[in-house]
Amino acid sequence: MNNPKYWLGFSLIPEIGPKRLQNLLNACGSLEAAWNAESSFLREIGLEEAPTANLARLRAQLDLDHEFARIARVGARLLTPDDEDYPALLRQIPDAPIVLYVRGTLLPQDERALAIVGTRKASTYGRDAAAYLARQLTRHEVTIVSGLAHGIDAAAHRGALDGGGRTIAILGCGIDQVYPRDHQPLAREIIERGAVISEFAIGTRPDARNFPRRNRIISGLSLGVLIAEAPDQSGALITAAVAAEQGREVFAVPGSIFNPMSAGGNHLIQDGAKLVTSVDDILDELNIAHRNVQTRTVTERIAPANAVEAELLQYLSHEPVHIDDLVRVCGLPVTTVTSTLTLLELKGLARNVGHMQYSLMVDH
Repeated sequence: MNNPKYWLGFSLIPEIGPKRLQNLLNACGSLEAAWNAESSFLREIGLEEAPTANLARLRAQLDLDHEFARIARVGARLLTPDDEDYPALLRQIPDAPIVLYVRGTLLPQDERALAIVGTRKASTYGRDAAAYLARQLTRHEVTIVSGLAHGIDAAAHRGALDGGGRTIAILGCGIDQVYPRDHQPLAREIIERGAVISEFAIGTRPDARNFPRRNRIISGLSLGVLIAEAPDQSGALITAAVAAEQGREVFAVPGSIFNPMSAGGNHLIQDGAKLVTSVDDILDELNIAHRNVQTRTVTERIAPANAVEAELLQYLSHEPVHIDDLVRVCGLPVTTVTSTLTLLELKGLARNVGHMQYSLMVDH
């Protein structure tokens, strides 16, 4: 076991990441010995000039006891790879964080986790799909992981909270810097029912360069990653790519072909991501046992969430209806009809019977 203050110290040294630190640990035998090693010795064992100079300069400036006190002052705790409750799934990735700053609690049950991510500029359909699937997954005791951003991330966290489940938010800034700022109330709720986590030092401001590092933790903590809605060239697609590299499952919710915000998810499906039309698609793929979830009555299930859903449900029956006929009788834009039908299918209220035809789904 290494003193956690040395894990913290090395995490604050630029250009010393997980791989270089492991090499130092192997060569020196302990983090304390590596921390106090002479620069000449560090160069002899292969540490490059820049990280060697950074270590020599900053260890003379850093008061590690003071740094530990700062963590406590912001209401956080530090997790290192030596700690038993360092997430087991995260240990598996090749560049696992040297330290994690945590506000809230991490529980063994959080190993049953799914990440839900997507665009910040989400449509109503995308937000509804993310919230609905998160809510349903928590009823099967699945923890929802996301990045606290606007749009899909916030909807996923909110869905998990509304479902009475657990959720974990990963930050691209210091644990003391909630970003975006208007999500401070949401972050407080997450801390009460899960955890907010960062690998970045206290005081680190949000920066675009931080988010790819943040994304590898989102996928690393999870059994799989679900893209609820994302355009091409989206950060969520980077998370999906990292998830695949980490050996995680990748899922995507299908979206309208007329909505550019759905293009990234649709392309992922073309490339082999698991298409998700219900929570069962996720549970089955991850081999997660279906929990006994109380089933709603037929009356409860067919209660529409808004006027558009109510209007479409009015024209659906047990007999298949073509989407063109629905567009004509409802007088709604085709994009609205297609996205609403997909959401009704996700909710188990409508069924796609093929050839662009839909029917009403009613429990027997």
